[in-house]
Amino acid sequence: MEVKYFEVQAGDHPHDVAPAPDGSVWYTGQGAGVLGRLDPKSGQVERIRLGEGSAPHGVIVGPDGAAWVTDSGQNAILRVDPTTKKVKTWPLPKERANANLNTAAFDGKGHIWFTGQSGIYGRLDPATGKMDVWDAPRGRGPYGITATPDGAIYYVSLAGSFLGKPDLETGETAVIEPETKGVGTRRIWSDSKGRLWVSEWNAGNLSVYDPTAKDWKVYKLPGDEPHAYAVYVDGKDKVWVSDFAANAVLRFDPETESFESFPSDKTGAAVRQMAGRPGEAWGAESGTDRLVVIGDSDKDGRN
Repeated sequence: MEVKYFEVQAGDHPHDVAPAPDGSVWYTGQGAGVLGRLDPKSGQVERIRLGEGSAPHGVIVGPDGAAWVTDSGQNAILRVDPTTKKVKTWPLPKERANANLNTAAFDGKGHIWFTGQSGIYGRLDPATGKMDVWDAPRGRGPYGITATPDGAIYYVSLAGSFLGKPDLETGETAVIEPETKGVGTRRIWSDSKGRLWVSEWNAGNLSVYDPTAKDWKVYKLPGDEPHAYAVYVDGKDKVWVSDFAANAVLRFDPETESFESFPSDKTGAAVRQMAGRPGEAWGAESGTDRLVVIGDSDKDGRN
């Protein structure tokens, strides 16, 4: 597998990445209030200003092909049109100020769900503009969020240390306890079978929850005192996780239960989120102002 790096503007501090259908890669420039768009073929970066006070955290590509951003600075959900670059903004209710918005995912009904570390999670219907925001169980901490292939939503709380499944109609969260208390559930991604892969920051674990069997499996990352941050499951159900302690991205094979390590060539990479497309796993090195891609020579459309 080949590792490539792409520099972005100094000070952007790219936080999350989202490969787009046209071959480009979106990233949130949290330090500069911009949404960046990398052309991997040329290495050129286009930067779109998101608004006064912007501090974007998460970015995903929605079912409409647009970039959807959780902007903690503006306390709003944003949609950036990939063609016109027009930014549309849905602010959170005034009583939900300083939500510290984190990440987002679309359910099977076209609604976008989001988390805020101040202790909230919410849902926006882009068609009507209706937004609902709820208090999270255990208060502060909601962080990573994902959708399963059947359109269900799950999120994790870093401070609360649980896996939550909100009811798509009522919004009420069913709390699912990890194997051990206080592990610091940080990021989450669903595989093709609807199993939830979770990075456990405090414990340095990669864990997986099977909603059908209602059981967990836990895998300790290699090395001394690992800290699992980003997690992403590719099209072949291989699991990628970043380890801050090792300054590396790891690839985990659930079949062999083995890790392969891809250390950064610079110190302090701080890969906080990953995503991908067939044959490519992308990450944002927030500490080096770079994007990283780990490419598979076997680009057969399954990643």
